[in-house]
Order: sequence, then structure tokens, then C-alpha cells
Amino acid sequence: MIGLTMLKKTGVRMCSNAANIAAMQKYLAEGIPAELPPPYKVRPEVDHVPARKQILTPSEKELALRNALRYFPAKWHAELAPEFAQELETYGRIYMMRFKPTQYEFKAYSSLDYPCKDKKAASILTMMHNNLDPAVAQFPDELITYGGNGATFQNWAQYRLAVKYLCEMESDQTLVMYSGHPHGLFPSHTDAPRLVITNGMVIPNYSKQDDYEKMNALGVSQYGQMTAGSFMYIGPQGIVHGTTITVLNAARKYLGAKNLQGVKFITSGLGGMSGAQAKASTIAGAAGIIAEVNPHAAKKRYDQGWCTHLTDNVDEALDLMEGAAAKGEGIAVGFVGNVVDLLERARDREVLVHLGSDQTSLHNPWAGGYYPAGQSFEESKKMMSAEPALFKEKVQESLRRHVAVVNDLCAKGMYFWDYGNAFLLESSRAGADVMDSSTHSGFKYPSYVEDIMGPMCFDYGFGPFRWVCTSCLESDLQLTDELALEVLEQQMSESPEEIKQQMQDNIVWIKGAMENRLVVGSQARILYADDLGRRRLAAAFNAAVRDGRLKAPVVLGRDHHDVSGTDSPFRETANIKDGSMFCADMAVQNFVGDSFRGATWISLHNGGGVGWGEVINGGFGMVLDGSAEADRNLQSMLHWDVNNGIARRAWARNEGAEFAARRAMAENSKLKITMPNHAADDIVKASIKAATA
Repeated sequence: MIGLTMLKKTGVRMCSNAANIAAMQKYLAEGIPAELPPPYKVRPEVDHVPARKQILTPSEKELALRNALRYFPAKWHAELAPEFAQELETYGRIYMMRFKPTQYEFKAYSSLDYPCKDKKAASILTMMHNNLDPAVAQFPDELITYGGNGATFQNWAQYRLAVKYLCEMESDQTLVMYSGHPHGLFPSHTDAPRLVITNGMVIPNYSKQDDYEKMNALGVSQYGQMTAGSFMYIGPQGIVHGTTITVLNAARKYLGAKNLQGVKFITSGLGGMSGAQAKASTIAGAAGIIAEVNPHAAKKRYDQGWCTHLTDNVDEALDLMEGAAAKGEGIAVGFVGNVVDLLERARDREVLVHLGSDQTSLHNPWAGGYYPAGQSFEESKKMMSAEPALFKEKVQESLRRHVAVVNDLCAKGMYFWDYGNAFLLESSRAGADVMDSSTHSGFKYPSYVEDIMGPMCFDYGFGPFRWVCTSCLESDLQLTDELALEVLEQQMSESPEEIKQQMQDNIVWIKGAMENRLVVGSQARILYADDLGRRRLAAAFNAAVRDGRLKAPVVLGRDHHDVSGTDSPFRETANIKDGSMFCADMAVQNFVGDSFRGATWISLHNGGGVGWGEVINGGFGMVLDGSAEADRNLQSMLHWDVNNGIARRAWARNEGAEFAARRAMAENSKLKITMPNHAADDIVKASIKAATA
């Protein structure tokens, strides 16, 4: 076993000390510095992004270099040009490493400490810096927050300009950002968003994977994932509640279990968002193993307390799972190795696995999102850059093995689901035995949204609402938990039978939130709330900011993976079966509608979760500063942000959404949703038969 005696857990860090805050205040607004910083030195204590494949032609490399140099005065070009050219040759990207500030620590500072003219801009900086905190970000020096390629910025010049603009911003200006590039501060008005972000918005015919690789290498577009490029990431906690709900409801629905005591669960991925699986396993009470090929990522999750055990021995991992299941204990074993090897060993030992999934970053299969079995981690990284065609061949070979062993285990009683990471999609492209023409999706296995989260949560308006206490005080987060419990218990007493289970799960969740040590980075909380719950929670928080019980503003947001925020046919909209699952009107309308209903910032992305060209998604941030304006905005914007999606799902004839839509209209007479009429099957079938006779 790695680590129970050898590895030291680091615990939760405290907020920055006075000297660090003073340094941040002094240097944050300098933008591009007056003097050239010293060259970058690689930091071995943090994980680094794998080298990307070389995709640019010689003339395109020249263009990439010109694009990078335009951020800097001409007097520096002779020194910077060869350095940036070498970065491009070594990494496949120009990150401008020497321009990463070294005078202050990267972490979420209290919004009260930022040297900003506008208080809302200060809260945005709290969120942005959390995305780049080494305890939070997957590859912090390369500005990758999670998912292997989920970028906050493309390069350090963009970061420097963005923070400068946010420090200078006044309340009648809006910062516009194109794929990490700060396009400029523009005059607007006090009710306009302070920040408008787009990521990866390209012409549809140019949205293939290699198009992304080329545009990103040129420095003109980026993959913002969902909450990386929108400054709304809160670490692996961001999907822990959803993962817990998924595992619980899978057991309820397919195992007939009321709880997960004795349930054995195997999955993979501990790097970014997927790190939530370990915590979800222990919270739900399952005996889980989470495979991770990157030793650095696995150790990070163990150090943070998300894995209870860590080992690189496959039999030891299985023994720990079997022993815990026999005792009814919830554990999370981090297995440092390939999930294919783990599953094949479980099959060979005839271990009964009850639940199985996968959270590798298969939206990014050729650049570090999935590592093939039969190759070491280091061998794979070298092959990825030096021999990309061979690496792709090995990945697809591994996917075929992966699906084969999943099929074998499912034949013995395992229930498997796709966690919306493009596992089934990429497996099908690899020729794996994963197709079934009799299902709606065409796959043997469901997406977790299609089967669980969609009909049980999204259709009823429940989704991953989140809030962040910008004071950085744990006491403020504790107070918001207490306020949330009051709101939830009151809402539970009024709830119809159709949503009693969701409400009860929420109450259990919030009661255990502090004990479960979910915070990594900012003082944040995730909760699967519906429209009414979100508005009541927000109103309670705003009142507490106003009367001083909360010491600084609260930022509201959500994962883009929500009721209305994402159009993704193999994930968020997988249970929409009227033929519109490939349409993106909902996410775009949400982005636009949030903008004029009071959002502090908004974002719209191509790609996220399942990959570039496979999804359109958007999100928001809203600063609660205790004002009457915030009270008005939260009611208007949060109501729209949920009910837009409910209306779309209801029109698709989803039963839960029709119920939620009628309930929402009864609660607000100004809301008028177009509801569907249902056609009888016999009439439809007979009419088509007659017309085609």
C-alpha cells in the first residue's frame, strides 16, 4: 500500500497572511510589467500538462508566434520570440511561462482585500484566483483548471490584462473576454453584466477536435470546459453532490437498496472534477475503488482527504473493497493504475461489482484525457506528443478492452452508466462492442442523465446550485449552511410528494456538509436546489450580508451542467426524446436571458464535459452584496435560469417537467409556458401506416 504511513495529509489551508495580501495588492493591477520578468523555472511540486501534439505547419507556427508577441512591446520581441518558439515546439502551446506572477500566492483572497474600484469586480477576482490555486487547479502553471484541457486563460499575458482591467473597472463598464483574451473594457451601464465571456465559439463546420488543437495552438481559441473558463470552479466539491445523488439513486433504482452499505463500486478518475467520486463513495456508504493513472493526482486527493486509502497493488485494492463491503463500511480506495487492469482483475477473481462507471476525460482522448492500458503513465505521455497516431491507436485498443470487461461484469450483475464524459461515444468510435439499436441513444448503457439525473432531478428543476463566501471565512460558510438548512426544512414541509425524496436528500446533504470536509480552495458549497429553493436561499444570504452576519458578499452560480445551462445530446439533454436533443437554443437563450435579468457575469462555451463540438453550455455568476438591487435581481434571474429549462423539457413531453412547469405557473401568474398535447400511439401509428401504404 502507498501511503497510509508514508504520505502526510496536508489539511485545509488558512486565508492569506498580511504580507501576502500586501504583495497581491501591490502587483495585481500592473498588467504587462514595465520590466521583463526572469525566465520561468519548472516547478516539480505541481503537476504539469502533457505536451500537445504538433499540429501547426511552419507558416502557422510563425503566425502563432506573431499572435503571442502582440501582447508585448517590440523592444522585448528579440528576447521573447526564441523563448516562445521553444515553448511551442516543446509543449505544442505558448503559455508565456515567465509572465506568471511570482510575488503573491495564487488562491482565493477575500473580495474585501482586492484593490478594485468596483466591489463586484473584486468578487469575480476571488472566483478567478480560486480556479488557479494549486490545491484546486489540475495544471496551475499552464492555466488548466480541470479536465485535462479546461482552461481559465490561454496564456499568462491574458491573465495579467484581465486582472488589471478588473482592478480598474468602474460600475458602468463591462469587460469582454474572447476565449481567455481580454478584448477590452467597454462603456455599459450599472445594470449590465460586469463581465461577458465566450469560450470556443467557432463556426460549426470548424468544430472538430483537430480544429480545436490548431486554434488553441495559434492562441485564438480555448476549451473553457464548463466552470474553468467562466471562473465558477469550486474544486471537486462542484460535482460531489450530483455524484452522490447518482450513486444513491442507481442503487435505489437498480439494486433495490435503501442505502449503499455493502455495495461495491468501481470507477476511474481522480484528476479534476472526477475526484468527487471518492468523496461521494464514502458519503453514500459504498465500498469504492477509483482508479487513477497519474500518481501525482491520486496522491493529491489522498492528501486532501478525499481517498481513504491509496495503493498501487490491484489485489490489495480489491481486498480492501471486499473487506469494507462485508462490514458495511464506506471507503474510497485510490488505485494508482489503469482501470482496465483493475476491472479485468475483478473479473478474473470473480468479484461481484454492483455499480460501475467511468470519469476519465474522454472529451480529450488524444491529449491526456484517457491513458491506454499496457503503457506506463510516463510512456503514454511521451507517445502522446512524439507519436500521436500510435497513441490514438493504443487508446482505441484500450477502449475496446475496457468495454469488453464492462460487458462481462454487467453480465454477472453490475449496473454501469456513462458519466457524461464521452466514454460511450469514444468507445463506439473505437469499434468497441457498445452499441444497441433498440435503445433511444443507440448505446448498450445509459448516460447517467438519461437514466437518473434527468428524470429524477433536472426535469423537476433540481440542479447544481452553488455559492461562495467571498470573505474566505469558514464561519461565513457555516452560517450559510445553517441558513440553507432552515430554508430546506421549511420547503420540505410545503413540498408535494413528487419531490419529497429530492428534498430529503438535500437536507441530509447540508446537515453533513461541514463534517464531510468538502472544501478545497474557496469557502464554497454545492446543493441540488430547485427554482424556489435557489431564490429562498439567495434571499436569506443577501439579508445576512445586509445585516452584517456575513462579513462579505456571497457569489451565486451553478455548474453549466444544470436544468437549463447545457445542450448536450449524450449528457444533459440525453433524456429529451422529441428529436431536439441536438439543438442548442436552450443554452444560448439562458445566456442571453441571464444577461438582462441581473447576472454579474455570464459565459457561453463550445465544449465542456463531453468535448469540443459536442455541446453548447453557459453559466452565470451573481454577487449578493446586501442591496435591494440584488434582492430584485435574484428573484428575476434565478427564476428564469431554471424555468427556461423546465419549459423546454416539458415541451419534450417529459412527465416530471410537465409537473414542474404547472407548479411554476401556479406560483407565478406572469409565467406562461406553452404546454404539449399528447398524441395517442394508435392514432400516430395508424396514420403513418395509412400515409405510406
